[in-house]
Amino acid sequence: MEGLLDHSLRGLLTALGGVDACVTEFIRVSGNLLPLRLFHRIAPELGRGSLTSSGVPVRVQLLGSDPEFMALNAARLAGLQPAAIDLNFGCPAKTVNRHHGGASLLRDPQALGRVVEAVRRAVPADLPVTAKMRLGYDDKTLAQDCAQAIAGGGAAELVVHARTKAEGYRPPAHWEWIGRIQAAVAIPVIANGEIWTVDDYRRCRAISGVEDVMLGRGMVANPALARQIRSEISEPEDWDEMRVRLEGYWIELCRRLEPRYRAGRIKQWLSYLRRTYPEADSAFDSVRSVTDSDLLAQRLFPRQRH
Repeated sequence: MEGLLDHSLRGLLTALGGVDACVTEFIRVSGNLLPLRLFHRIAPELGRGSLTSSGVPVRVQLLGSDPEFMALNAARLAGLQPAAIDLNFGCPAKTVNRHHGGASLLRDPQALGRVVEAVRRAVPADLPVTAKMRLGYDDKTLAQDCAQAIAGGGAAELVVHARTKAEGYRPPAHWEWIGRIQAAVAIPVIANGEIWTVDDYRRCRAISGVEDVMLGRGMVANPALARQIRSEISEPEDWDEMRVRLEGYWIELCRRLEPRYRAGRIKQWLSYLRRTYPEADSAFDSVRSVTDSDLLAQRLFPRQRH
């Protein structure tokens, strides 16, 4: 989730429990060798064993279509000892797909396989290479072919977002297709898409037949969702507790971001929280048009000193 789920939010969400591993925002690879500082900027967790502050492993995600440069950058990244290298074949963004990245590769299973194989060869055998894909670009015709190409290239695990690029994030997610893909490959397949609640998780598992899920927007909207799934308790955190976490996130944003970037981040998270918390609606409305960092803090956190 580019521009939102950075290391600050990863740290906060994983601290709530229930998460086995998490993935960074994607790092775009084109025709150059990326500097080490970029990997550290996107994944500061590399400086502490590729773990969040609560000890959850962090996989670093690369996005690109050129096998040679994906391999070169993966080898450089491998030297920083990430928990795993994840390959993004699912991003639906127009700018990404226009430059032959993300979901655009789903039109060419052989190209997918070449990228995975090149990265797999370039990094140590004990470093997992994983991948994420959608069900296709315009349709699902090549879904199983793409999954087989990814598995054949050496991926250890595959996350499947159960929609095509053309479907974007429009409901429904086609969980039944995840089961078809699992039947077509010999590596673990993980379900993703439209899992907002514990009930969604149960239905997704029942329909797809796979054991594990990846949470994206659902966990941003309900930060305790992974913990709820583990405990099979459906009640979200109390809003007062959530508000404390929101304030902690704001303090972290103020510590590391210029004022002009802070408001957008906190409003983006609040917008997702509205799905779970009615109180987030009024909080969001109170700052909807606010861009000034100090004014936003006064409205959201009136007890905080500014």
